[in-house]
Amino acid sequence: MPDHGSTTVFLNVATGVGILSLRRATRADLPEIRGLLVDDDLGVTRESLDDLKPYEVAFDAIDSDPSHLLVVGQVGDDVVATLQLTFLPSLSRRGAWRAQIEAVRVSDSLRGNGIGTLMLQWALDQARRRGCSLVQLTTDKSRDGALRFYERLGFVASHEGLKLVWGSL
Repeated sequence: MPDHGSTTVFLNVATGVGILSLRRATRADLPEIRGLLVDDDLGVTRESLDDLKPYEVAFDAIDSDPSHLLVVGQVGDDVVATLQLTFLPSLSRRGAWRAQIEAVRVSDSLRGNGIGTLMLQWALDQARRRGCSLVQLTTDKSRDGALRFYERLGFVASHEGLKLVWGSL
């Protein structure tokens, strides 16, 4: 069992599967976070269980920048969910701040228990508190269930997202 150390807990809430604690991720959480990223049809092809180093480098960059927040959801001793929340200044929309939500994952065995909804509602509250005028996220077009989930939370598929990937990932 990883030692998660003392870290900021943002929310404790009862769910049908136990108390969900949303907290700031620690480096000790990386193996479990990586496991969540691998645990789906797309992640299994683009994530690696072989080398933790790239994840450590990324974690350090995220954790050291106050515009980024990596969060985990924990039930008991298990990390069961994660997301990254980033705050972005923008000149468009009259200098509006926006929040970007990335890498939302809930353990496959616990999907459908409200954990994702609680995490996203918390993230939306954080965006409001930071003065963001909008919240944006992307989901792969093949993730029909994820698209329906986000739409239930009020997100609108109003834009086409484009990506350019190079290198071997």
